[in-house]
This record gives sequence, C-alpha cells and structure tokens, in this order.
Amino acid sequence: MKSAQVLVFKTSVMTRENVSKLTPVLNTLAGNGNWNFALDDCDRILRIASGGVHPNDAIDLLSNYGFQCEELN
Repeated sequence: MKSAQVLVFKTSVMTRENVSKLTPVLNTLAGNGNWNFALDDCDRILRIASGGVHPNDAIDLLSNYGFQCEELN
C-alpha cells in the first residue's frame, strides 16, 4: 500500500452546499474521511490525504462540477 500523501488545492468552492454536492464523488475518489475543505481560508483549500489520488484526478473532478481547482505546492 502506498503511504498517504497530502495534496493541497486552491478551489472556488464557496459553501457547505457545494461541499455536500461534491461529497459523494470525493468519497469515491479519496475515501470517506480522507479529504476536507477549509472554506474559511481565502483560497478555499481542499486537502486530500490519500496515496492513490493523482492531483489531476481531483482537478478534473472539481472542474466537471463547475469549480476551479489548482494544486498548491
């Protein structure tokens, strides 16, 4: 099993309703409890802790739902 890495993204997700809309697909991508949003941060940070997630997968997923998503280094 790969060790968990933490991916950090700047997003355009603004509300808890947006997060609720994304919850099922993020759970499928990263696993329940392996991701979270910091909506109070100016960059609306999404953190994913999972060894099997490629950054482009998360970016594409959010883009498909109409949100901007950019990996932060």
